[in-house]
Amino acid sequence: MKIALKVSPGAKKSEIIGWVDDYPLVGRVLKLRIAAPASDGKANKALIAFMASSLGIARSQIRLAQGSSSRIKLLELPDEAAAALADVLIARAL
Repeated sequence: MKIALKVSPGAKKSEIIGWVDDYPLVGRVLKLRIAAPASDGKANKALIAFMASSLGIARSQIRLAQGSSSRIKLLELPDEAAAALADVLIARAL
């Protein structure tokens, strides 16, 4: 499963904000804030760790497919993570 994200690094805490529809050139994206700074790949590593922790899967199961130096990123997750993602979003009332 692939998911498009809009990531804002350097936040006070890492959190999922919610879906943003009709983002230019991408369509629907999941907006997140990540506490790590956007330098030396720290935000990307923190993003993967945060998503793995939130979804209850191993970091090795998540791959950054596109956007290593962009705020818009494309993550590849295992198909079974779709249910976990839905549960996380429902629990956060997004």
